[in-house]
Amino acid sequence: MAWLRVASLVVLALWVGGLAILGFVAAPAIFSTLEAHDPSAGRALAGAVFGAVLWRFHYWMWALGGGLLLLFLIRRLLGPAPRYLAVRMGVVVLMLALGAVSAYYISPRIDQIRHETNGAIASLTDNDPRKAEFGRLHGLSSILMLCTLGAGISLFWAELNDH
Repeated sequence: MAWLRVASLVVLALWVGGLAILGFVAAPAIFSTLEAHDPSAGRALAGAVFGAVLWRFHYWMWALGGGLLLLFLIRRLLGPAPRYLAVRMGVVVLMLALGAVSAYYISPRIDQIRHETNGAIASLTDNDPRKAEFGRLHGLSSILMLCTLGAGISLFWAELNDH
């Protein structure tokens, strides 16, 4: 049974670590590098690059989330079940749901706004509703990612302390 718990921790580490690397390392590096290289178009290109990276990460998210649910079920079947198994599975489902909202609602709308805009979003006037919506969606996307990260860290802690 110990190896199933270790496998759960590895899956969580990959998922949470991936989110942390995306948000705290990849995004800032991509945006700062491309904006420094091309001040006028760099930000738009960085948004497109990071959007593509984030989309690919969603495939990993589905696989890792599904794998984690499967590991929890196997641990339950082979016994003893992890403490608060239903809560843990609920947290995984919540994390997947937050990722789904980001992938299938927020990201497509952000991409649509980018395609509707001639030039960079930053070049839109402050009273342009597209600029305001873009800002709201970007903020919401960041909040969802932080919530997913926090939920994953909490779940990781629970797995570490399950004796």
